[in-house]
Amino acid sequence: MKLKRKNVGAGILMVLFTVLFFVLTSKFFLVASSQTAEGVDLIEYGKRKWMKSDVLDAKRGTMFDRNGEVIAQDIPSYSVIAILDKNYPNHIKDPDEAANKLAKILDTDEGNLEELLSKEGRFQVEIPAGRKISYRKKEQIEKLKIPGIDFLRESRRYYPNQTFASHVIGYTGNGENGVQAGLMGLEKQLNKYLQEKDGKVTFLGDAFSRAIPANKESIEKPKHGQDVYLTLDEKIQLYLDEAVQEAAKEYEPEKITGIVADPKTGRILAMTNYPSFNPNEKDIDNYTNFAISDAFEPGSTMKIFTLAAAIEEGKYNGNESFQSGSYKIPGNRPISDHNRKGWGTITYNEGVQNSSNVAFSKIVREKLGYEKFRTYLSKFGLDQKTNIDLPNEKNGSILYNYEIEKVTTAFGQGSTITPIQQIQAATAIANGGKMMQPYVVDKILNPETKKTVLDNEPKVKGRPISEDTAKQVRDILETVVTEGTGKPYMIDGYSVAGKTGTAQIPGKDGRYISGWGENIFSFIGMAPKDDPKLLVYVAVERPKVEFPEMGSTPTANIFTSVMKSSLQYLNIQPEAKEKQNKSKAKKSYGKELDNYTGQSAKEAKSELEKLGMNVSVIGSGDEVMKQEPYEGAYVIKGERVILRTSGDAKMPDLTNWSYMDILRLSKLLELKETITGSGFAVKQNVKAGSPVKAGDYLVVQLEAPKETEPVTEENSEEAEQNSEEAEQNSEEETIVSD
Repeated sequence: MKLKRKNVGAGILMVLFTVLFFVLTSKFFLVASSQTAEGVDLIEYGKRKWMKSDVLDAKRGTMFDRNGEVIAQDIPSYSVIAILDKNYPNHIKDPDEAANKLAKILDTDEGNLEELLSKEGRFQVEIPAGRKISYRKKEQIEKLKIPGIDFLRESRRYYPNQTFASHVIGYTGNGENGVQAGLMGLEKQLNKYLQEKDGKVTFLGDAFSRAIPANKESIEKPKHGQDVYLTLDEKIQLYLDEAVQEAAKEYEPEKITGIVADPKTGRILAMTNYPSFNPNEKDIDNYTNFAISDAFEPGSTMKIFTLAAAIEEGKYNGNESFQSGSYKIPGNRPISDHNRKGWGTITYNEGVQNSSNVAFSKIVREKLGYEKFRTYLSKFGLDQKTNIDLPNEKNGSILYNYEIEKVTTAFGQGSTITPIQQIQAATAIANGGKMMQPYVVDKILNPETKKTVLDNEPKVKGRPISEDTAKQVRDILETVVTEGTGKPYMIDGYSVAGKTGTAQIPGKDGRYISGWGENIFSFIGMAPKDDPKLLVYVAVERPKVEFPEMGSTPTANIFTSVMKSSLQYLNIQPEAKEKQNKSKAKKSYGKELDNYTGQSAKEAKSELEKLGMNVSVIGSGDEVMKQEPYEGAYVIKGERVILRTSGDAKMPDLTNWSYMDILRLSKLLELKETITGSGFAVKQNVKAGSPVKAGDYLVVQLEAPKETEPVTEENSEEAEQNSEEAEQNSEEETIVSD
């Protein structure tokens, strides 16, 4: 009986297992055939569960200068993350110890960091102070070997030359959907070319996102941005930036604008503004590119084009005489020369040299005629935008309704034009009558195929004057520099043709602002005169000068420094001295630097200090081994000269050193420099007096100047010659300007 019950029980179990087997088998085949379970698509569920993807970073297009030097580029950066999940093999084990070590490198609060690393229920956290750090700092953290610390590789936009042409280049930031995009300057203007698009790799992976062996990856390649080559020249731009910063430090003007162009092609080789900014830090107070967006009364630089129009029409006789001083126009206040009394009876050539308002009023009213003059304003493009390939170009305004407006426009008062309009017009004078359109983008290339996406060529905008007229104008403008108001702009070894401008500034009440130095002091010049290779425009607004120092001094310092250094850099050989029309005017604004290598450092320093140079000697020995700037470089009074002697080198106190001074020191000592901010040095990582050797890192922080340096008295004869700057600001009874 007992055996029978066992057999029945075994039979029941067998039936149950058989039924269960068929049920499970049926379910398996049902799921296998339908690929669903309880309404869930198992294929899609598996993909979501095991299919992983990684971003393949794309690179925003790089900007280069005309010689292939990098101006803006994407560089690797890293963000620090901490794995907190204790189920993960590599996680934060000791938040207190990890916070203590990281806080020192990331310069952040240790307590806050420990709290972050102790959070519960989080797989990982990103450390705010560790966002987009450099590779060097990443290496420092890796050496700590902190369990649970990892890095996300990213990229960031980097501008290696700091404030270099910042209003031209612009900067990037977060655009739509958090994607990097250009927000200003060429970064914005050319965003459609520079913009990158990340790729993606898709693969089967485990719970820790590790690829499963023998898995086939699906790759969507990243699309890198196009590379942009500009017409800017890094060296010439640095010359201009440095000269402008030096002038800003000493004179604290409201604004400075500088442009260097190749008059044969219209290529812009350098363009700068003050105040400027560092696009790496986005410390921006001024968003306006004054060179193309600031239209103002030009002053006497306008006389260049009035003169050219009169010569082209055969209405100018330079040897003809006229009575200077004052010129009466019926129904209007008299036109007065800038010194009020004039120079008696003089020739028109002398009128140009002395920047006589009366001379140009008579030329337009009595010889050229208002209608003919107006056509030349259009021929020179002074009433329309240049269409330079930069954003936010503004147009000036030609006031030409009443007779007095027509007359004053001839010598640069009333009507307004932009610096870039003046540059374009002046290319006709420098380029044999052919006026060239200015541009800054040379070409755009695909970085992978190297195919040209965009290629700009020089464009003739018009021919307002003949080649012969252009030569005559240059010849006369040379005498402005050698014999007239432009004497401070003379350069040893090179013939310069140019014209000064001292423009008045309208106040809020409609009257011109008065006071010593309360003007826009400008100069537009070209060199060498017979075959100009460079065209330079400089304007300085309201520099802080005290009588008798001239407001034009900072403008002259910038122009002569930039023009001389740039011509030397381009290997434009100085002219024979017998060909130069020398002036007896005192020139104390600069010289060519001699070669001091091999000499006694003490003697070299003494000689340089007698010339007004600021000398720094680096090294324990007495013999000069190297020098910066190099032999033959053009230096102005007060500029820093660094002498490297034999023996061990010690770091000098860099307080108030300029950006260019620091670059020269780094080159001389072969240091790896990092310079932040703009202006002049206030902090340095290597203490003054500490030993330094080649390869050391130098970090310097710059800040904008806050106090004006004391000014020095200038030659009284020069002050008298330039008395227009004071005279024109006295109580107005007549219309005056220079």
